[in-house]
Amino acid sequence: MLTTSQVCALLGVSRETLRRWEKSGKLTPLRNPMNRYKVYTMDQLRQFEQIIPNLFQDQAESPTSIKPLKKYTSIELFAGAGGLALGLEQAGLWHSLLSEIDRDACATLRTNRPTWEVVEGDVKNIDFSPYLGQIDVVTGGFPCQAFSYAGKRLGLEDARGTLFYEFARCVKETQPLICVGENVRGLLRHDNGKTIKTMVGILNDLGYHVLAPKILNSVHYRVPQKRERVFIIGIRNDTNIQFAWPKPSTRIYCLKDALKKGDLYNNDVPKSPGQRYPEHKKRVLKLVPPGGYWRDLPENIQKEYMKASYYLSGGRTGIARRIAWDEPSLTLTCSPAQKQTERCHPEETRPFTIREYARIQTFPDDWKFTGSMSSQYAQIGNAVPVNLAEAIGNSIVAALNSYYQTQEPHKIHNNELELV
Repeated sequence: MLTTSQVCALLGVSRETLRRWEKSGKLTPLRNPMNRYKVYTMDQLRQFEQIIPNLFQDQAESPTSIKPLKKYTSIELFAGAGGLALGLEQAGLWHSLLSEIDRDACATLRTNRPTWEVVEGDVKNIDFSPYLGQIDVVTGGFPCQAFSYAGKRLGLEDARGTLFYEFARCVKETQPLICVGENVRGLLRHDNGKTIKTMVGILNDLGYHVLAPKILNSVHYRVPQKRERVFIIGIRNDTNIQFAWPKPSTRIYCLKDALKKGDLYNNDVPKSPGQRYPEHKKRVLKLVPPGGYWRDLPENIQKEYMKASYYLSGGRTGIARRIAWDEPSLTLTCSPAQKQTERCHPEETRPFTIREYARIQTFPDDWKFTGSMSSQYAQIGNAVPVNLAEAIGNSIVAALNSYYQTQEPHKIHNNELELV
């Protein structure tokens, strides 16, 4: 049985959409005999199988751990607080270099992994050519920036001045077997689709076959949070590497899984500092029930709180939002008390603490964050969820294992490859 919150997370729709489907007869809920709450069965959701491929295949609830056949090396740009790097490490990748410009994020990386080579500063100052032929994977969550199209051929040189240029330059100078770009889903629509088309074209020019960019929702990969990211995978043309996207799990993890002892963590979330709401916001959020948002407030308070936004169309379900225990968190932002993107604790009227934020992003409890409280929130909020990164990493390791078995089977048989 799936709750309303779990179905919303699984299908990527709002509660209002479910209510419309219920009224039209498209999806009729059952009633839990214990508490009379609305519930659904997986069989009822089979009509949506085309929306989420592989949803009804039997999937493991934990990631498939694949042992690397050798030391697979990577370079990561725009590493932030290490969500992507840590997930890839857990999958078996070994980081040769990480680049990051934010001082606090670099301190976070060095604090947790003193052996990592962390280069602090502007990535444009790094010469990657010494790593030519030594790197299996280049990764990077570059911000999307518009290109200037007028009179341009739109090759690598035309991307100068953008951070994607630095990502592409690293790929050009190191020639990895696989390159992985990561971004918000809005990249696909940025500049009417011209930006992503240009990025793919540049990687093609560098000798890479680029798979169709794919949006992955973290909630399908052991992350108790609805967070969509787009991934761009490039495979070097002179290889026969076959990359398979990680398969989604039917298990939806919720806030309770993040903050309480259970399958994700073997203890309750540790105590830690956290921001507080101003008194006027606290008075409003006290009236919001778990799983509710601004429309659950009395109408006069709705109008006062939302101001002109009250009269706009659209649900804006993230505003004045209190997350329920039985649902995944909405996408975390860089500030938990940010105006109109509240993520309120289910029982206490406060934002999530630092460690609660980290757990929702599936960081381990021993991963320490440095800097001011606002900096720590920003580092966590900007990170790739660790478990999603691990799922991508498992797919990378599987692809590289297959490639090296094909290319150098005699070395593997004679145990001549450098084992991890």
